[in-house]
This record gives sequence, structure tokens and C-alpha cells, in this order.
Amino acid sequence: MFPQNRPPAPLQPPPGSSASAAAAAAAAAAAAASGTAQSLKLTYPETLDRIKEEFQFLQTQYHSLKLECEKLATEKTEIQRHYVMYYEMSYGLNIEMHKQTEIAKRLNVICAQLIPFLSQEHQQQVVQAMERAKQVTMGELNASIGQQLQAQHLSQHAAQGLPMAPHPSGLPHPGLALGGSSGLLALSGALGAQLAAKDERAHLEAVAAAAAAAEEKSSTPVLKPGTPMSQDSSTPGPSGPPQFRPVPGKPGVDPLALGLRNPLAVQGAYPTGAFGLPPPGVNGELAGAAGYGAGLHLVSPHMNGSAAAAAAAAAGYGRSPGSPTIILCLSHSLSAYSFHVSADGQMQPVPFPPDALLGPGIPRHARQIHTLSHGEVVCAVTISTSTRHVYTGGKGCVKVWDISQPGSKSPMAQLDCLNRDNYIRSCKLLPDGRTLIVGGEASTLSIWDLATPTPRIKAELTSSAPACYALAISPDNKVCFSCCSDGNIVVWDLHNQTLVRQFQGHTDGASCIDISNDGTKLWTGGLDNTVRCWDLREGRQLQQHDFTSQIFSLGYCPTGEWLAVGMESSNVEVLHVSKPDKYQLHLHESCVLSLKFAYCGKWFVSTGKDNLLNAWRTPYGSSIFQSKESSSVLSCDISPDDQFIVTGSGDKKATVYEVIY
Repeated sequence: MFPQNRPPAPLQPPPGSSASAAAAAAAAAAAAASGTAQSLKLTYPETLDRIKEEFQFLQTQYHSLKLECEKLATEKTEIQRHYVMYYEMSYGLNIEMHKQTEIAKRLNVICAQLIPFLSQEHQQQVVQAMERAKQVTMGELNASIGQQLQAQHLSQHAAQGLPMAPHPSGLPHPGLALGGSSGLLALSGALGAQLAAKDERAHLEAVAAAAAAAEEKSSTPVLKPGTPMSQDSSTPGPSGPPQFRPVPGKPGVDPLALGLRNPLAVQGAYPTGAFGLPPPGVNGELAGAAGYGAGLHLVSPHMNGSAAAAAAAAAGYGRSPGSPTIILCLSHSLSAYSFHVSADGQMQPVPFPPDALLGPGIPRHARQIHTLSHGEVVCAVTISTSTRHVYTGGKGCVKVWDISQPGSKSPMAQLDCLNRDNYIRSCKLLPDGRTLIVGGEASTLSIWDLATPTPRIKAELTSSAPACYALAISPDNKVCFSCCSDGNIVVWDLHNQTLVRQFQGHTDGASCIDISNDGTKLWTGGLDNTVRCWDLREGRQLQQHDFTSQIFSLGYCPTGEWLAVGMESSNVEVLHVSKPDKYQLHLHESCVLSLKFAYCGKWFVSTGKDNLLNAWRTPYGSSIFQSKESSSVLSCDISPDDQFIVTGSGDKKATVYEVIY
């Protein structure tokens, strides 16, 4: 029917078309297909290259903008630093002007009181001196300042044998005459001192003339500069520690003033080395004071009254018993280590009030009276209400010391609380002195009966946590709180020796604790960088403060709404418990390991890994005194009468200080 494998019939052109038209259409279709393939091959790589170039361009722009942003941030920081520095200078100069005005007024009063007792001739001399002081002009004052700075500049270069070219402005070279980066501050200090130098000097001449005349008339002995004095009974003798002995061979220095002098903390307004200022000497004297200008004696605002008197005496102003001491405080009152932090995070240096280091309840310094050789690192200390016994906690045991006996070298008792290799971390004494609670690197707290002839354990409290880092006792002495290594705060009933409840919130170990004076609030700090406040009546958390550093220590002010916090970052922060503002203190150079408020609430102490014991004024942190120990200071306590401080340190001893008011 049909043949097999017949080839298909060729396509026929549509009706009305020719064979050539069909061929042209086929050729056009083939050409279009070929052009499309070729254009696709060329477009994809070019597009990818263009995207890559755009990306590289944007990346370059990003890096450029990032560098510019970092540069601007650096410039902003530098501008802020300069702003703070100039703010300090201007504020300090303003304070100095007010100070010198007040001094001038007081000297006028003194002169007015003394003049009537003088002879007619001496009265005329005093009046002339006062008139000369009143006639000093600003031009003369500026000329005097320029001459002194130029003379200092010349003497420095003469001593160094360096050639000196004149400054283009005609002024001394600030970098050389004023010590580089510290030039502005030294200049401000010099200006503050010199602004009333002529005025004060003339007044002092008048007072000296009046005193001399009074001496001639009444034969009252007046100590002149350079006159040796006999040893005062209140002056520490040769048996005292070297840092508290009077400096021999310095005539004209009042031994009484030296004996009462702040031994270790006569600091300038800036921390050691800040802005190129020299550090204080071993006994607190201002090292290299001559570098600030001949005849210029700067008295730090951190000096207490007797320290300033000693400085004034060393400067050549003697005093006799019963005569007024004239102290010229010529340094800044503005702190460069204490800052007020507002609610929006703005930091401003704190202007200390005039009574920062004065008044009842404010110590002048602390005197070391006992060294207790515990034999192991002392992680915990406490002192009894009677101030007779000190308890030191080290490895495995607490040692009891009787500090009422001078020169005691050995403990009167040893309480074995933990295994030999585990440290005691906290010990708390009940006010009656009959019960001691001890916690450390164990899950068990031990309660010791101290009323028996031989101290014994009368109860043990066991929790699930492997260690206790800190302890607190309620004001009614019925409840104990323990900070646990698991972050929990365990509440114990001391009468029944039972666990009452646990406060849970810290996500890492709870490291420190204190309780409000009314017993209603508990404050805890943790290794989770938080400080938390707990309501003891309702058993819940009230507040939480977040920080960027671990919390190692804290204390609640017994008389006010201030909480001081010691940081791993070396800062001490003083928080107001009901307001957002706070103070930030920067004298420690390493982590702050312990902190304790005085019972009067007017001051507190902190200790650190930098070997320092710092005493601060509540709340703004004016430095009252400072003691440098030979190793890290891990713990501290203050006696209930605020008369003694005890510290425990890494060199296996405890130190007892007597607080001098």
C-alpha cells in the first residue's frame, strides 16, 4: 500500500509565495538566533565586572569614611580633654581669687586688732605696708609674674647648660618653663599664687611687724624661721615607724604640726604623674616643689589643718603657742580624680566644698599601731566593738588577736573552721562579742561561741553552694545573709540555725553585701557586673544597676542614701540610691578589693590590689588620707567607734591603724 522508509516531503511555501522568499526567511531566523547567543556571551561577564568595580568603589569609600569617623572621634576626645583641663583651670583660678580675697579680709582684721597695741612708730610702719599692698596694680602684678617665670626659665637653662632663644611673643617658653604638658596647669597654679602675692606679702609684713612690736612690748616669745625647737611630747619618737617620725635637721618646722601631719596622703589636686606633676614624697612632702617657682609654697587642698600648718611652717612661717597660724592654700580645689556623673552620662570634675576635710568626725590621717603576722594571706578581718580583739581569716582558720596589749606578737586563739587549703572569705562578729560567724571556700558556715574559755563551734549552716564570698548581719542580730558562689543570697535564721529563704537574680557569684541601717533593704554586688537591691520585707528585687566591670566590694552609708561600689576596673562609684546621679573616683590603680563606711557615715575606706588604703569623704570622694602597704590589701574593717581601721593583705599579715582626728 505505502512504501517503507519514505523520506518526508519537502516543505512547500505557502500559497502565493516563491521559493526564494522562504529561503530568505530561514536565513533571517538563523542570523537572529546567532546574534542573541553572541550578545548573551558578552553581557554577563561585563555586568559582573561592573558590579565588582562598584562594590570595590563602595568598599573604598566605606574605609575612607570609617577612618574619617575615627579621626573625628579622636579629635572629639581630645577636645573634651582640653575642655575639662581648661574648665579645671578657670574654676580653680576663680576659687583662688575668692580664697585670696578671704585671706586678705582676715589679714585686715588681724592687723586692725594688733595695731592698737603697737607704739606710734610701729603703727605707722604697719599702715604704710597696708597702703603699699592696696596700691599694687594689675600691670605691676603681671610684670612680677613675668619676671619670676623668666628668672625660673633662665635658672633652669643655666643649670642644664642649654642655649636659649627668646620666645617670639616675648614670654618664657611654656614648654620649658612650665614642664611641657603640665605647663598650663603649672601656669594656673603660679598665677593663682602670684595674683595676690604682693598683697599677701605686704599684709604678712604688716602682721610680722605687728608681731615683732608686740614681742618687744610684751616679751611674748615668737618663733622665728630657722629657730630650733625642742621635742614636743606629742611628736612621735624614734621608736615609731619611719613614715611617721619627724624629719630631723629641718629648723623652723613645728614638731607638733609634723607629728599630726598626714604621713602618706599629702597629694596635689591631681593623681600621681597626671599632667606631668611630680609625685608626693614618702612622707607626703611635695617633691621638687622648687620647680614651681622660688618662694612659692603650694599647700594642697587635701592637706588637713595640721598638714597645712606644717607646710606653712616649712615655708618659713613659724608660730608660737597661742598665736594664730596663717595658712595660704594656693592650689586648686577642683578634683581631677573625682567626677560627678549626671543622669545623661555627662562627667564633670567635682569642686570640693571648703569643709571637705574639716569638721567633727573627719579624720586627719591614720597611724599604724600594730602589725599582726597571721602567716597566710589574710582575706577577711573584723574588729570587736570593744576594739580590743581583731579577727583575721586566712587559710583554714581564723586567728584572734588582743590589740590592747602593745607589742603583742602572737594570736591568743586559733579557730579551725575549714580544711587547711581552703580560704576564709568573710567573718562577722555580733555586737556583743560573744558570737563569730565564718564563711569561706566551703558549703558550710560555722557559728563560734566566744564566751566559753575555749572558743567552740556551736552550730553549722549548710547550703547547696560550694563557697561563701561575703556575709552580713541584720541590725537586730537575728538574721545572717551569705553571698554564695552560685549567685544566690541565702537568708539564715540565727536563733533556729535554719535556712529561711534565698534571693535569686545574680547570674554569677555574689561577691559582696551590705544592709541598710533600718534593716529593710539588702544590697549585693556580683561577678555578673550588677548591683542589686532587695526588699527584705517583701522578699523581692527592687533595683538593679548594670556596670561594665565585675563588682568586688560595696558598702551602704549608715547615715545617708549613698552606696559605694568597688570595681574590678579600679573605679570606686558612689551611687545615690533614689536619684540617677553618682560620683566616680579614680585614685586606685587596680581592682578595688574591699570597702567599708565609717559608722558616722561621713567617710569610707577602700583597699585594692595596688597596695593602697584610701579614705574618702562621703559622697563626693575628696581624698582624706592614703596609706601604701607592701602588698595587695584584700580586706578591711572599721571599729564601731570609728577609732581604728584594720586591713588584711597578701603579705600574710594584718595591719591596725589608729584614726587621728
